[in-house]
Amino acid sequence: MEARKLIVRQLGLRSYEPIWHQMQSFTDERDDSTADELWLVEHQPVFTQGQAGKEEHLLAPGDIPVVKVDRGGQVTYHGPGQQMLYVLLNLRRLKIGVRELVTWLEESIIDSLKEYGVEAYAKADAPGVYVNDSKIASLGLRVRRGCSFHGLALNVNMDLNPFLRINPCGYAGMNMVQSSEINGPQTVADAGAGLVKHMLKRINAEHVEYTEGFENE
Repeated sequence: MEARKLIVRQLGLRSYEPIWHQMQSFTDERDDSTADELWLVEHQPVFTQGQAGKEEHLLAPGDIPVVKVDRGGQVTYHGPGQQMLYVLLNLRRLKIGVRELVTWLEESIIDSLKEYGVEAYAKADAPGVYVNDSKIASLGLRVRRGCSFHGLALNVNMDLNPFLRINPCGYAGMNMVQSSEINGPQTVADAGAGLVKHMLKRINAEHVEYTEGFENE
């Protein structure tokens, strides 16, 4: 696989919908010469419901907004203290399929937690990453024109109570856990750095550029 440039954007705390629409626009406007990007972001509290999402899994959303989105999967929660890693990759250029990208994401989470002595694992029948039967990270992707967007959500140091208002990823009673409670990364900055490091090993990008925000801000 030839080496390519990749941009890592550190976006801080953002509302969900503008970032979602930015991902859509980026994917629609990119061409084969566009560099791949990884976006690190935290979101203001929001429930997101995937394309297959069923209303019955929204138990009591209350004052937290619900956004119906174009990724796969059911309903999940995003909020401050959770590290999002969005993967805007040209899969055709990387010569991988969606299943391999899911594996890359799962393995990057598992490998980054392993550095802290945390044993995490994936499940074939329930995408995401788990520690002792509790879910620590969720995955959701969309591929358009051979390019991916959306990505993963790793629970780091957040309020987990909103997960009680839903059936996380469609599983009633799914227990959620976060890395700060199990001697894993204590901050989103540390978690994000680990995720990026392990994703870059798989993408094999030699020329990596780190930046904050977007050019037009």
